Amino acid sequence: MEAFGTPRPEELPDPTRTGLPPEQETLRIEAVRRYDILDTPPDGAFDRIAALAARLFDAPVATVTIVDADRVWFKAAYGLEGVTQTGRDPGLCTSAILTDEPLVIPDTLHDAAARANALVTGPMRVRFYAAAPIITRDGHRLGTVDVLDTRPRRISPELTAALTDLAALVMDQLELRLSALRMLRVERELVDVEHAARERAERDRAEIASYAATLQSTLLPPTLPRVPGLEAASHYATASVSDIGGDFYDVFPLSRDQWAFFLGDVSGRGARAAELTSLIRYTLRSTALLEPDPYQVLRTLNSALLSHPTADSRFCTLVFGTLAPHPISGFTITLAGGGHPSAFHLQPARRDGPARAASRAERVDLTGGMLIGVLPDVFIASRTLRLLPGEALLLYSDGLIASRSSHGARFDETGLAAHLTHHAAANTALGAAAIIDDLTSLLATFPVGPADDVALLALSAAPATPGRTPAGASGTTRTSTPLEGEGT
Repeated sequence: MEAFGTPRPEELPDPTRTGLPPEQETLRIEAVRRYDILDTPPDGAFDRIAALAARLFDAPVATVTIVDADRVWFKAAYGLEGVTQTGRDPGLCTSAILTDEPLVIPDTLHDAAARANALVTGPMRVRFYAAAPIITRDGHRLGTVDVLDTRPRRISPELTAALTDLAALVMDQLELRLSALRMLRVERELVDVEHAARERAERDRAEIASYAATLQSTLLPPTLPRVPGLEAASHYATASVSDIGGDFYDVFPLSRDQWAFFLGDVSGRGARAAELTSLIRYTLRSTALLEPDPYQVLRTLNSALLSHPTADSRFCTLVFGTLAPHPISGFTITLAGGGHPSAFHLQPARRDGPARAASRAERVDLTGGMLIGVLPDVFIASRTLRLLPGEALLLYSDGLIASRSSHGARFDETGLAAHLTHHAAANTALGAAAIIDDLTSLLATFPVGPADDVALLALSAAPATPGRTPAGASGTTRTSTPLEGEGT
């Protein structure tokens, strides 16, 4: 097989069998080749996704498939022993890659394309089928995450959305793998060109930084989800352009009216930090779908890190939370923390009514939370708070409070509290994007930049408007240390 290659003429698909226009199918096959995944050995990450899909749907069979020119190849197959591929006939997987939306067939015997499929007519007697396409950033559908059952059934919109999330997790793993392959090629090239001139060495270092930025981007969400009544904003800056940072964050839906978010810092840097971050993000996302209690989510993550073969060097600090609309206004937030700096609850001055109060930035105390991945009997601090309209919550990594200000003093947690209180006093309603902009402007004043990677995540409840429900907004303000001659 040729990695990253253009398909040979004999590999091109028969357009009468694919259901896609020939030009589109040719580009799709090129994308499949680009990820160099076909016929690779079993991979635990993909196997776990297939197993999780089966558990979520209470189904006997779940697969992760890649649709090749003339076959459907199984990267992972839960409950389907001894099968590695099947023919690319009209029906299940071939139909599922025709659109970006999930395909749900409640009863295969009532579906014209599915009822003639070998999985339906053969010994398995598949009666229910659901699949979500695995979609690349440039819009090509590589394959599917599938769930199959021997009984007809219907599923909720929440389960359909969960299947789409699992397909996105598969795409994250493929991107991470592709980036690692590229970095490996770059490292080999560096060995071969050590004798080259200084000019070539400089170009190679810039190339490495580009690959590091590419890999880093696969470990962070490209956008934050739209949450009604909530504004979310984030910032990320690495301390080095040539290495992969150890900070991470994410925001994702758990159900129609509940969301999860987290921010943390892993041990180490570089490729090991990237691998660890990927494991943590996958574990948090998949666990929260089954058990949304932040306390239990962190305990599950702690067990996962301790059970890894390299557990002695795998740990992190972390704040994990869930939010849901409060019955009256704002949001109810539940936080759990392990060894991470405290979050801040920002409250503007309230001057109306009897409950007047000055603006303040209150530490959300998660004291006592231990590092995740160090001890089996881990203590995890937990707390619930209410985020009223006009208030905000800030999560950050310790790179922010380990920096030196323009006066040479360490910008510690006390300095951050004072700065946030000043910001709250200057605003009658606190917006997430404004908080992030204020802190990034502050970072720009530090004479030598941040001493470590900096990750920031702010969430703010939109001020209530009489007679109107806030629509909500989201966005990212993600910044990396610029390359020479480039801006952020």
